[in-house]
Amino acid sequence: MSEVLVEVDQLTKRVQDATGELTILHALSFQLRAHESVAIVGASGSGKSTLLALLAGLDTPSGGTVRLRGQDLFSLDEDGRAALRARELGFVFQSFQLLAHLTALENVMLPLELRGVPDAAAQAKAMLARVGLAERLGHYPRVLSGGEQQRVALARAFVQRPALLLADEPTGSLDFATGAAVMELMFELNREAGTTLVLVTHDREIAARCERQLRIEAGRLVA
Repeated sequence: MSEVLVEVDQLTKRVQDATGELTILHALSFQLRAHESVAIVGASGSGKSTLLALLAGLDTPSGGTVRLRGQDLFSLDEDGRAALRARELGFVFQSFQLLAHLTALENVMLPLELRGVPDAAAQAKAMLARVGLAERLGHYPRVLSGGEQQRVALARAFVQRPALLLADEPTGSLDFATGAAVMELMFELNREAGTTLVLVTHDREIAARCERQLRIEAGRLVA
């Protein structure tokens, strides 16, 4: 059995709203193993994206812990969490989150450059070729289709061979055919890289392709 990559223990998130305190996540506990694919499913507003942000250390919990390779994310300061993300995590978002002033190549090179990788350009070119964009290296996001932008985002996420890839509704901004092609590519890249994939999705067919599903209802883990 694969090693445990992520341990989530009693993870809780509460916020204040006009009516008082609102609990978004109620003491969630689960593990993610190396190389597995896991879908997080549930209705809108159930807490899925909040959970993903906590797994990434982009938000802080009201209680509980997230440990990545045994490291408690929230025992680190913001700089420490950012350094850990740079080493271990990749992200794919519904809205692509590409930097508009950078070309496709520069967007994919960026995480490598931030880590001081010496051959960033060569690695980025190879990954863009892998996702079918070898002819689009110098193009800016504004002239790329939605599907092309998401493939750039996939290349950027996988180029650093992250231990953990977090994807939040990656086909939400795409038409059905384009979304299906992007998901096929994501699963292929995930198998090739041996990454642990955590995918938030409303799409039952996409969720069914993952090895396991975590269902959240009103902030509680029910399956």
